[in-house]
Amino acid sequence: MPRIVTYNVHRCVGTDRRLDVARIADALGRLAPDIVALQELDVGRRRTNHVDQAHEIAERLEMAHHFHPAFRVEEELYGDAILTACPERLVKAAALPGLPRVRGLEPRGAVWVEVTIGGRALQVINTHLGLVPREQQVQAAELAGPAWLQHPDCRAPTILLGDFNATASSIVYRTLTRQLQPARRLAPVRQPSSTFPSALPVLRIDHVFVGEGVVVRDVFAPYDPIFRAASDHLPLVMDFDLL
Repeated sequence: MPRIVTYNVHRCVGTDRRLDVARIADALGRLAPDIVALQELDVGRRRTNHVDQAHEIAERLEMAHHFHPAFRVEEELYGDAILTACPERLVKAAALPGLPRVRGLEPRGAVWVEVTIGGRALQVINTHLGLVPREQQVQAAELAGPAWLQHPDCRAPTILLGDFNATASSIVYRTLTRQLQPARRLAPVRQPSSTFPSALPVLRIDHVFVGEGVVVRDVFAPYDPIFRAASDHLPLVMDFDLL
């Protein structure tokens, strides 16, 4: 049964303030995922010792990876990635719209990879939305539109996942669930799935949305000590089958 994980790794700095890329890779390795969507990765940044975190995590997990920098400062990059050991190809990596008149907002983006599982082509889109509600709504509308989920190449089965910085009561959530189904609601058994903050998780702001042809078998957030320490988010895990 395939497993996909979304994980905001907080530039691999844990709740103990320790920078540890290997700990993130070890935590993910314990979950034995087939596909991983990561947010808040540093690549070549001074603050995290110039390490290419996307490459290092992928190498430790023996996976290929596609990284999209949401923003860059000269040679320093920061963004999101999709990792997998399955056959894959990059479909799209692009910025999402923001609020140009509001200063200081962090640029956001998304990355779309086609992953082949059991001979089936699965469309996987990973994103990390902004912190301001209006900004999130603009970005969710973009994802739900012809550039992404309604693009002719985004044929079922499809999974959209990531850190949406929005709960199930938000406009963002309602916008995306017009296109896809929330995986949590489709799981046969409801398990704990709050992911933030990792030390005492009470919020569900990391989500997995699925389209036709994806059968959700389980959705959960692991609460083991390594996950509570490795990042300020817990990973969100989904086991699934493809029809």
